[in-house]
Amino acid sequence: MAIGVAGLLTVLGLLLVIGAFTEDSAIESDTGRANADVVSVAFGRTLVRFQTPDGAEHTPSGGVLYPEALEEGQVVRVEYDQGNPDLVRVAGRGATLTVLPVSTTLLVGWLVVGGLVWWLRSRGPLHIRPLLPRRIRV
Repeated sequence: MAIGVAGLLTVLGLLLVIGAFTEDSAIESDTGRANADVVSVAFGRTLVRFQTPDGAEHTPSGGVLYPEALEEGQVVRVEYDQGNPDLVRVAGRGATLTVLPVSTTLLVGWLVVGGLVWWLRSRGPLHIRPLLPRRIRV
């Protein structure tokens, strides 16, 4: 059970990193740059508003990628996919920022699972005692 949870956590972590690199690749294939106003900062997402060269104003509903340390009212440089302006990230930041938190989470998860499995096998309810030879009574 614990190994299954850790395995699922690993798959989700890898998908997160792959998704981040895929989104960065899309932005880098057709990059647009703009100054954006930070409209809202919340735990789940940070919203920015920016204008594209054609004069259209965009506020991506999914928020901006890699929003660490942004504050409401701040003006920040962003890069976006010109084919899909809702895909936007803070300039100079990229998918490599996801590698450390994901790998640390996976490492801690596997250490906890490894410790739990070790405890269950050595001292816990799954402890397997060595078989001792039976004494024959005479």
